[in-house]
Amino acid sequence: MNVYDFDNTIIRGDSTALFYMYCLRRTPRMLLRLPALAWGALFVLKKDKQRFKQDMFAFLRDLKDPEGQVERFWDKNLPRVKPYYLSLKRTDDVVISASPEFLVRPAMERLGVKQVLASPVDIRTGLYRGANCHGEEKVRRWKQAFPDARIGKFYSDSHSDDPLARLADKAYLVKGENLLPWD
Repeated sequence: MNVYDFDNTIIRGDSTALFYMYCLRRTPRMLLRLPALAWGALFVLKKDKQRFKQDMFAFLRDLKDPEGQVERFWDKNLPRVKPYYLSLKRTDDVVISASPEFLVRPAMERLGVKQVLASPVDIRTGLYRGANCHGEEKVRRWKQAFPDARIGKFYSDSHSDDPLARLADKAYLVKGENLLPWD
């Protein structure tokens, strides 16, 4: 199996930030949450990244149709998928991401990929229903979902994925469209 990170690996950019900005342009009342979010960025982010992200995802409560917003977001942003990925893509790929599953899964399903492990965030409340899928948590989730499988090739843009890269037969660092050997 080939395993991929999502943000800056399969797509150009960070899907959460892109979706946030997409929604902000369409839901101006989200601006009322910015002071609290800025405060959290100053004091909470360094201590508890998941709590900060959960506070940020509170904007989902402001959306009238979050599922529809996600679909329209991907209508506009699916062209951000990197050409290198489209040339390598297989339907048995696995995508493991710290981004919310409600955001990653629809994009990958449009690309014909069904196996997505991502952060369990409620699309209506922004609350986490489990651990942020990052670092060692990606390994735990991989082993839970595929206990007897091995990772043939692994692709990510970040060394925060070193724990997962160590499980792969071959790992690649994705920089733009370039695939570099993991060091």
